[in-house]
Amino acid sequence: MSFSPIQKYRPFPSIDLPNRQWPARVLTQAPIWCSVDLRDGNQALAVPMNVSQKLEMFEALVKCGFKEIEVGFPSASNTEFSFNRRLIEDGRIPDDVTIQCLVQAREDLIEKTVQSLMGARSVIIHLYNSTSPAQRRYVFGMEKADIVKVAVRGAQWIKDRIKRLEDSGTKVMLQYSPESFSATEVEFAKEVSEAVMDVWQPTPERKMILNLPDTVEVAGPNVYADQIEWMCRNIKNRESLIISLHTHNDRGTGTAATEMGMLAGADRVEGTLFGNGERTGNLDVVQVAMNLYMHGIDPKLDFSDLNALREVYERCTGMTVPPRHPYSGELVFTAFSGSHQDAIKKGLAAYEGHQGAWDVPYLTIDPQDIGREYREVIRVNSQSGKGGVAYLLESEFGIELPKELQREFGPIANDAVDALGREVSAAELKAMFWKEYIERNQPYELKHFHADGTTGVFRCRASLYENGREIQVTGEGNGPIAAFVQAMVSHGVPTFEVANYREQSLGSGSEASALSFIQVKRADGKMCWGAGVDTNIELASIKAVLSAVNRTT
Repeated sequence: MSFSPIQKYRPFPSIDLPNRQWPARVLTQAPIWCSVDLRDGNQALAVPMNVSQKLEMFEALVKCGFKEIEVGFPSASNTEFSFNRRLIEDGRIPDDVTIQCLVQAREDLIEKTVQSLMGARSVIIHLYNSTSPAQRRYVFGMEKADIVKVAVRGAQWIKDRIKRLEDSGTKVMLQYSPESFSATEVEFAKEVSEAVMDVWQPTPERKMILNLPDTVEVAGPNVYADQIEWMCRNIKNRESLIISLHTHNDRGTGTAATEMGMLAGADRVEGTLFGNGERTGNLDVVQVAMNLYMHGIDPKLDFSDLNALREVYERCTGMTVPPRHPYSGELVFTAFSGSHQDAIKKGLAAYEGHQGAWDVPYLTIDPQDIGREYREVIRVNSQSGKGGVAYLLESEFGIELPKELQREFGPIANDAVDALGREVSAAELKAMFWKEYIERNQPYELKHFHADGTTGVFRCRASLYENGREIQVTGEGNGPIAAFVQAMVSHGVPTFEVANYREQSLGSGSEASALSFIQVKRADGKMCWGAGVDTNIELASIKAVLSAVNRTT
């Protein structure tokens, strides 16, 4: 058999983890969160943020409730260094927020990083070096022992400089990442991490962060969870560590990997808003936080105005949030399918009536909880049904269509929308209804109507235009509507009767109008609705009768 592209690839080896525990666990609390928008997210931008944009983003992250924020790579450029200094010297860091800085295991870069942090209240110095076989072989040309020496040397350089920071009043926490952990043999990841621990000497009272990044997704999220549980079980002095996750999304399973990693024993999560990051992106913190929220777990982050946060993100980064992005996309609380729309409408009505546990079909959370409105939930295109049409007319204009009328108007509206080939607004939908029912004035149009009567017998006189020619009709019945129906039949309109009648008000006070819906039934059994609007409820009903007659003629 000749060589084919598929033969270039091989499965990632599984982790030897007998009696794994994470599949049976349940998440009950939020992790420690760390935003890396200003570092990992920023380096992934075609045009990195300038200082003013980074300041705006920093303030947005603080407002969300992040207590740990990786603000940059101060040894990488003057812009990064200057940003650190501005945050510190301008007093922009709240007392309960710790800033984090990333640095490679090089002495000159570590020195510059320490200089950038002088005077800060609380900092995390984040040391990393790559550990995977491919990095060792192709990038550095080093054996495992050499990689361990790099990590240990970098850890010692940082330790030698901690006192300078602490003497200036800075509280220092240390973090180490065996970068490319997900592609590294777990035994070697343990070895290099413990070598760094030997230098830093963490204790339960003064822990260090051990960050185990899914730098490149090379296997399923279950394998990453196995790696995390293996490390938590086997690494020494686990009680002196905060195990942290930093997942990417190469396989599209960054969120799953994070949630499984939390089940596997991790205490902390690094990620970005809306998943901005290298290649296919970092973990989207909003997704994991809101996944906790929808299960009744306080995520310890505030996304109650997600639209405003998205605007800041898009303005500062130049990126856009896809319309179907979980929780934050424009269309995630939007239903185009008619059956979905009908179910949402009924679910929302039931929830409004009882205010119990959230249980609305197709909506995992209440859109209002993240600053969205119900009018955003249902929109109409050619795939929509009567439920969506009725919802928009009611929510936007207070027009409450009877169910039978919904069934009649829904297909009419869908045909009109299908002809347009696009989504329609509520105003366009109302115009369609008005054209089909309210403005239906051929062949008959009302000019004048008068009715009076006593003891259940009413007589009416009406002036109508019939195809532009004025005519007079008279009739009698047990009410004004019945009298008008008899007058029309006497004039020669095929026999019909009123089968359903509904009325409602539009607006309030002196500006209120009456809206009447009347369904008529002809002698041949055909049913048809009509609608009429007038400031006088009686005239609105007579117009509704004419609307129905015109639609059956």
